[in-house]
Formats: sequence, C-alpha cells, structure tokens
Amino acid sequence: MADEKSKTVNFNEEGLEKLPNDKPAVYKILNTQGENIYTGSAKRARIQERLQEHLSGGPDPIRGGVKVQIQQKSSIAEAEKTEKNIISRTKPKFNKLGK
Repeated sequence: MADEKSKTVNFNEEGLEKLPNDKPAVYKILNTQGENIYTGSAKRARIQERLQEHLSGGPDPIRGGVKVQIQQKSSIAEAEKTEKNIISRTKPKFNKLGK
C-alpha cells in the first residue's frame, strides 16, 4: 500500500522515540546478525509503548535485540495478519508457538 512506511532504528529508548506512532504497525526485533528474533504488532499510538515493554527491565524483555524494524499498516487487522505471516515464515526464537 502506498501509505505504508517502514523504519529501522536502534532498539533502545532513543531509537524508539524516533518511530512514527500514528498508525498500527507490525514490528521485528533484530539481533546483531540482522536475524528476526521477535515479531509483534501494535495498535495506533501504542507502538513505542509496546516496544518499551520489550527493552531490558521491561515486563516482556527480548534479550539480544539491537535493532527494531517497523512497518506501518492501514489497520490493526492488517498488522496482525502480517505479523502472523512473518512468524509462520521466519519462526523467530522468542515468539511463542501458536501465536
């Protein structure tokens, strides 16, 4: 879609502040080799907050992440569908089975 935006930033507080927060998004947390270690989705205005939960010290930390890549979607349903496709295709090590 023409209105989708992708962005990659460092997986830390400063990086997350640079992410757009105006649309639903699917995100991938990448390790130092650029491998996807976790995929998730977030509603509009929740992307930064959701990713902060995955930082060290957060309630749902993802260890080993150095970059985060987001792709904005036009709806949360589209973001969740993309999330499911990415998980089934890449099988990130921190995603639980069946999600």
